[in-house]
Amino acid sequence: MRASLRNKIIATCEKKIATKGNNVGISFYAFFANKNTEPELLMEAATWWIQTHQLDHFEKAEKIKTMIENNL
Repeated sequence: MRASLRNKIIATCEKKIATKGNNVGISFYAFFANKNTEPELLMEAATWWIQTHQLDHFEKAEKIKTMIENNL
């Protein structure tokens, strides 16, 4: 996963956790605007989320942040 996407995921998770607490759920769609401006990056996130790790649609932001930080 490219560094820019990793940084975006970590920042988004940290923001969600800070505003909604440690139990907040998140989807990979949360890392993107509602417009399809970065389709390649969206597919990279979707592949990591769905194919590589077979995660549910919503996961705890803390879990995703930890996975990214640990290079999983």
